[in-house]
Amino acid sequence: MSIKQRIAKQWAKHIVKTTKKWANNPIKTQQKVLMDLVKTAKNTAFGKDHDFESINNYDDFKSRVPVNDYEGLRLYVDRMVAGEEDVLWQGKPLYFSKTSGTTSGVKYIPISKESMPTHIKTAQNALFHYIHNSGDASFVDGKLIFLQGSPILSKTNGIATGRLSGIVAHYVPSYLQRSRMPSWQTNCIEDWEQKVDAIVDETVHEDMRLISGIPPWVKMYFERLKEKSGKSISSLFPNFSLFVYGGVNYEPYRNALEELIGKKVDSVELYPASEGFIAFQDQLDEKGMLLQLNSGIFYEFIEADKIHEASSSRISLADVEIGVNYAIILNTSAGLWGYNIGDTVEFVSLNPYRIIVSGRIKHFISAFGEHVIGKEVEHAMKNTAKKYQAHVSEFTVAPQVTPEEGLPHHEWWVAFDKPPKDLATFAATLDLEMRNQNTYYDDLISGGVLRPLVLRALPADAFEHYMKSIGKLGGQNKTPRLTNDRKIADTLNKLYQIK
Repeated sequence: MSIKQRIAKQWAKHIVKTTKKWANNPIKTQQKVLMDLVKTAKNTAFGKDHDFESINNYDDFKSRVPVNDYEGLRLYVDRMVAGEEDVLWQGKPLYFSKTSGTTSGVKYIPISKESMPTHIKTAQNALFHYIHNSGDASFVDGKLIFLQGSPILSKTNGIATGRLSGIVAHYVPSYLQRSRMPSWQTNCIEDWEQKVDAIVDETVHEDMRLISGIPPWVKMYFERLKEKSGKSISSLFPNFSLFVYGGVNYEPYRNALEELIGKKVDSVELYPASEGFIAFQDQLDEKGMLLQLNSGIFYEFIEADKIHEASSSRISLADVEIGVNYAIILNTSAGLWGYNIGDTVEFVSLNPYRIIVSGRIKHFISAFGEHVIGKEVEHAMKNTAKKYQAHVSEFTVAPQVTPEEGLPHHEWWVAFDKPPKDLATFAATLDLEMRNQNTYYDDLISGGVLRPLVLRALPADAFEHYMKSIGKLGGQNKTPRLTNDRKIADTLNKLYQIK
């Protein structure tokens, strides 16, 4: 065992011990986080406008701070973007993470000098937990790759601005710099396809051991490697042992990625966001990710199907239940208050508090009152693909309210790496899985309101072409798994001329 491995294992033991201290005292930890946030921000514009001075507990906080989205905080954020200090958080932001929204256009998410370290520390802690639980630190002796956005940052009234992954690239620890790939020059390439080809050229002969990124773009990287070398990933990188991912559910990609790799490798799931690093997979054999309770974020939750009701009830961690679909609300050390990030989560454990990401508030289908969510379509696809040994590259689902003939239905656009032998049987089983997942959908089918789903088979690279056609190929961009409109479906129909 190398010196680096010994040091990594010793430090991992320390990190796990520290994590258990706050994980075993969750409510007390969160109460302290809330009061620290309020105390720090009481003299900001937002703190004065919402009487932070008189907040002594969570009930006080709820009565003064409304639930917000970006538009709800926009007047404050715009003041920060203009260069004003002490608006949502003390001082000025250290960075703006620039993202694109469907309703707000470009969004500037503030990252403060207090919140920035939590993004880095939490990602490192995820790896240390893996080392401690697996007993394997061998990846520290080889090369590591993080498929991410360009680290080139612009300035917004003197504040560095860019994608979160590009900002984080500036914080790679010194002990990983020699092992980290790709090179800085390659990482700065903006065109995703050119960037992937350059990464392939740089890494094809290296001792890659840890690979991290969003599954569809890692898949694209693996395919280019295989095309260039004619070898499986495990043949190219025999010491590759750990895949770290986030952004989308891994399960729909697992079979295709494992076939490309040529063996099974351990995986660790992360839940990072521009607004804060929310959770990571702390155990290899336990479902869900450990909610980060000591990272400058105070969490609130609203039942997802009540999020748009004026009387919807906000609760803290103390009152959550297993199996309920919640919209997650953040209050952060960067000055986001009552902030609905648009994700939904479910708790799979309350001791410690572990979550799964179940979908997006805006990504659902309820054209007929069925309210189908992301977790349901992903679970149905996973089970069906496994049964028929099919490999799905990507998929999305949309309602067809006014078909040219027959009853309305859900339309599934599925790109297969390895299609099933019988698409009709596959579609029938997929529909049955959906009926088992969602009782409202089952009632609509059995009641003759909807016909069973219609499956549109697409080439393996169809969604890469789709993302390229809308200028969002690569980086942190993801195709929604389901939508309540037909924008994606209609674009796919034009691209592939499917009747």
